[in-house]
Amino acid sequence: MVTQVKTSLATQHEFDTHNVSSVVCFCYDPFTEFDLFKRHLQTPSRSSEVIPKISSRTELNKVMDLHENNETNTVTATFELPGLKPEDISIEIQQNRLTVSGEFKKTESRDEAGYAFRERRQGKFSRTLQLPIGVKSEDVKAKLENGLLTLTFPQVIPEQQPHRITIS
Repeated sequence: MVTQVKTSLATQHEFDTHNVSSVVCFCYDPFTEFDLFKRHLQTPSRSSEVIPKISSRTELNKVMDLHENNETNTVTATFELPGLKPEDISIEIQQNRLTVSGEFKKTESRDEAGYAFRERRQGKFSRTLQLPIGVKSEDVKAKLENGLLTLTFPQVIPEQQPHRITIS
């Protein structure tokens, strides 16, 4: 069975329900359509005339894996953030929403001579996940290693587990 999770009004991504918790959803980003439109306008008709530009917000929003482990009762979100240090990344929880944000800085020596195109990311990014009810900030573990930010948090809080009532 495949669950469709709406990430914007224009695009939908399919996820296998074995790997994605039904309590984790993606928040709508109102700027996604503008980024897609901007990218469409910037698509070169002849690749040698114009340097293609990639919308950092749109591209960064696609670089995440979400894995649900029923044995350990955890959800793991992994983000590709090459070149960033922990101080470049912000992780915040507010009203059961976990937001990962940061910025890929522009390189100071940005000599355009000789480049056919540039695909390295630059600019700000932000990604928000809905956490299961009851997850506290101390329940979320974060690790940055080799350009991968890994966040782990409980899949279902014990209070949310159904309790069987015996009929007398």
